[in-house]
Amino acid sequence: MELRIVNQLGEDTGRKAILSDDVFGIEPNEHAMYLDVKQYLANQRQGTHKAKERAEISRTTKKLHKQKGTGGARHGSMKSPLYRGGGRVFGPVPHEYGFKLNKKLKTLARKSAFSSLVKEEQVIVVENLSFEAPKTKQYHQVLQALGLHGKKSTVVLAEADKNVYLSSRNFEGSNVVTASELNTYSILNGGTLILTEGSIEKIQTALTTK
Repeated sequence: MELRIVNQLGEDTGRKAILSDDVFGIEPNEHAMYLDVKQYLANQRQGTHKAKERAEISRTTKKLHKQKGTGGARHGSMKSPLYRGGGRVFGPVPHEYGFKLNKKLKTLARKSAFSSLVKEEQVIVVENLSFEAPKTKQYHQVLQALGLHGKKSTVVLAEADKNVYLSSRNFEGSNVVTASELNTYSILNGGTLILTEGSIEKIQTALTTK
């Protein structure tokens, strides 16, 4: 599979990037993507919710009234869930929401995510993306040149570049990540994927050696 390579000004360089069909050209497995995204979102949950149960409430243990003869229900404690301020029945307790997934399934999910974006023509290959200094204006010009101003996009770099990252921070919906930081959720939720030439090799190496 081949995609044309453009420069930072959005101009065609006349060259093409060769994308591995094993990574960017498979039939997307929707269930694998669903499970990987579900795991990612589950891992983001803190799970620190807590409500006090009857045994954890600090209230008097004195019996409210005698057992018989009042014509009312039999009560022995103000900690009862029936009373305001009493313990909660089956309340939430801290626990983990995360779950495990097979490594091969996670690899399949990421390949499926890349392949689905390629099918939807949501992948752009840029020959290089680097700034001499953090410049918001310069990053804005790149987005405009690629027709992505005001749209969701994810720039994928081979290695971390502080100048590019700092230049992108004022643009809501546009993220800059390295190839090693990509996951199925960020691929599918990142809008148009802007791949630098170097990042393609990193992605293909990571997904074909597992």
